[in-house]
Amino acid sequence: MSFYVIIKIMNKITYLLELYAPGVLRIGMASVVLWFSIQQFLHNSVWTAYVPDSIISLTHMSAPTIVLLNAIFELVFGLAMMFGWYTRLASLLLALHLFDIMWVVGYGEIGVRDFGLAVGTLVVFMNGPDVFCWKQRIRKTQFISASQSDSQIQEAQAPSNFSGISSQGIRRI
Repeated sequence: MSFYVIIKIMNKITYLLELYAPGVLRIGMASVVLWFSIQQFLHNSVWTAYVPDSIISLTHMSAPTIVLLNAIFELVFGLAMMFGWYTRLASLLLALHLFDIMWVVGYGEIGVRDFGLAVGTLVVFMNGPDVFCWKQRIRKTQFISASQSDSQIQEAQAPSNFSGISSQGIRRI
């Protein structure tokens, strides 16, 4: 194998990693949020210890009710982030939520963990929709199913190079 063949293979691998990394991060972060949500539904009483007294006195709700509302919030926006519906909105709200949890919990092993989760979710917000998002797949289907001739469809689907740019200069998804 020549040096140029190895470089070409490495370029293909790098392109695929760059293409799929945002989606893997989004699905991974959504999985963590959904896991916490399910745990709050199943073991509500365990999570009440993390509810600050100031929130209880401010809202006049019981700690189990606040945990249940938090679980619903995380379930709804975790599923939205998992499936790629309103990816930026869902990931921004979850990142702000995680930063708030980190602030309330304070510095320690849980606070540092939540900081990492919040930053990862913020990166999902900065990336926006990726190739695995349902919204992107619907757009792609609508683009192809529009009234186009067969040659236009083949041209839109034909790969041009490793950078992801089609012959029309539109970013392929």
